[in-house]
Amino acid sequence: MGAECRYEVAQAAYVKLALHALKHPSAAVNGLLVGRLVEPSSTPVVVSVVDAVPLSHHPHHLPLLPTLELALTIVEDHFATQGEGLAVVGYYHANPRRDDADLPPVAKRVGDHIFRYFPRSAVLLVDNKKLEEAVKGKSREPVVQLYTRDSSKSWRQAGSDGSSQLALKEPSTNVVLADHVTTKKWEKIVDFDDHLDDISRDWLNPGLLD
Repeated sequence: MGAECRYEVAQAAYVKLALHALKHPSAAVNGLLVGRLVEPSSTPVVVSVVDAVPLSHHPHHLPLLPTLELALTIVEDHFATQGEGLAVVGYYHANPRRDDADLPPVAKRVGDHIFRYFPRSAVLLVDNKKLEEAVKGKSREPVVQLYTRDSSKSWRQAGSDGSSQLALKEPSTNVVLADHVTTKKWEKIVDFDDHLDDISRDWLNPGLLD
């Protein structure tokens, strides 16, 4: 699927997942990617990732299928009411260690689960070293690695053949991210774990980047 597909990540989705990782630097964090197919008949097919919904920063929560199913249902229902054709199109993950650039088994399992509903699904793995450079204003490169599922049902990093399947929709996104870090916006991001601890906290994070 991956070779025929390109992924465009909007600024809001990218900044939210980066802020989530920055808020919990010593924990594994994850979340859902929300978007839509753009011109499904085009070649290559383009998946537009427009938003990110933070799920967890507690490693023991990550593999729990009932929690994931509940989160998927809530997110799908919320975006379905907006009438913009949005759905869960993927998953993001950040490892707790700065030097860990491997996609962990839990990310592959969640990716497989989302793949059942959206066969063009993507998994984005945060590159912690690139994230450090970006927030210092030293890099405009994406701080995430794209993984897609191949015909053998394995998740493989895209772009190893020189193709560019991942693009930031707005070239200045890392500059905007650095600005939000300067104002400590990462302190305000809420994930599903936080919501379960205090249901008054909105894990969809409306108005976070206003």
